[in-house]
Amino acid sequence: MDRLLYTAMTGAIHTMNQQATTSHNLANVTTTGFRAQVDSFRAVPVISEGSPTRDFVVDAEVGTDFRLGAIQQTGRILDVALINEGWLVIDMPDGSESYTRHGSLVTTPQGLLQTREGYNVKGLEGPIVLPTDIPYTIETDGTISAMDDTTTPRTVMVIGQLRLVNPPQDQLVRGTDGYFRMKDGTLPAFDPGVKLVNGSLEASNVNPAETLVNIISLARQFELQMNMIKHADENASRAIGILTLNG
Repeated sequence: MDRLLYTAMTGAIHTMNQQATTSHNLANVTTTGFRAQVDSFRAVPVISEGSPTRDFVVDAEVGTDFRLGAIQQTGRILDVALINEGWLVIDMPDGSESYTRHGSLVTTPQGLLQTREGYNVKGLEGPIVLPTDIPYTIETDGTISAMDDTTTPRTVMVIGQLRLVNPPQDQLVRGTDGYFRMKDGTLPAFDPGVKLVNGSLEASNVNPAETLVNIISLARQFELQMNMIKHADENASRAIGILTLNG
């Protein structure tokens, strides 16, 4: 059988994988702080006794597009958007920590600061508990403070500070839950250079128009690969027919 069948098959398989990734990105075009996933492939020549006329397609790496998303104002005090590179730190149920740019935060009835999925947002000194009876503000460096109106003169109380980190991007890996973690399990240090803006959220960095065009292009590539498989099968059938007649 013509080796074209196998090379076309590998191309079709990886095109399907890339279609799944692109569809996943498109589905998260409205997800706050989402980072697009990027699939990359490379061609590997088939080395054999004959001429090097065939290439296989193999996965090179599944990466992430870390470009910043647009900042959208919401006016909600517990919405925070990182305006440069960096991450919010959250505590996971197994005791580990993960990193996210999804800054739409909430509080429990007891005032514990959490993500919308129910994970505690980490401060420099552990979980952060916000007051439920006095107003508070979140500064650009992640400091959360409140004004105590019961004293004269009024005093400013520092409630806590968000633990903002900025580890090397090549050391981060995306988990199946969508949160990022360090590949080697280390805990990055607090980075005072990471800044945020209150009352805003960062949009997904997925470009809808570009992603739709990519989906169409991948569909055409898949169709081309399938046609090559069909032609290879037809060539094999005709060759068998000729051999049968000669026999």
